[in-house]
Amino acid sequence: MAPEYWLRAKRVLARRDPVMRDIMRAHPGISLQRRGEPFFTLARSIVGQQISVRAAQSVWDRLAAVAPDITPAGLLRLDDAALRGCGLSARKAEYVRDLAARFVDGTLHGALWHLMDDEDIIGELTQVRGIGRWTAEMFLIFNLMRPDVLPLDDLGLQRAIRLNYFGGREVSVKRIAKLGQTWAPWRSVATWYLWRSLDPVPVEY
Repeated sequence: MAPEYWLRAKRVLARRDPVMRDIMRAHPGISLQRRGEPFFTLARSIVGQQISVRAAQSVWDRLAAVAPDITPAGLLRLDDAALRGCGLSARKAEYVRDLAARFVDGTLHGALWHLMDDEDIIGELTQVRGIGRWTAEMFLIFNLMRPDVLPLDDLGLQRAIRLNYFGGREVSVKRIAKLGQTWAPWRSVATWYLWRSLDPVPVEY
């Protein structure tokens, strides 16, 4: 199901930005969809870092086979040898265990995230080993469905903006941020459609 703000955001973006209007018209009938529960989403993002989608799926499938309930407590029951046997590197095994431990001990306040602003959530998530700002921003967009996230470090977003707004020319992050002001407070929606301009199949995080 699309976020409740989706159609309203599209109407505003179409009025403000003719380029965005054309991109949205070229990709009808699809929208952002929520991806899983918080721990599951974050663990999967760590597993998939710096490897191909196919390799990440293979590792995830093996992890699911040894821990059918991929929950914080379930993963903490696995030792490092079991995690490594699923294909996780030593570092990723450490990251996943750190994430699980923080959910268990309450360091991550998942139950309160709906009350917190974006930057506070990013600050909390980036304390977890293996989670940087980009991963936290993807979580805000795809799991918490926050409407106004502009992931400036995302290479796909940068490329889409170059192609759609600057004739393929290089453009600074500062210039992208300024362009993004046009789309506020619906920058997640604009980002999602810019991704679609490169790949019509929605990505999952």
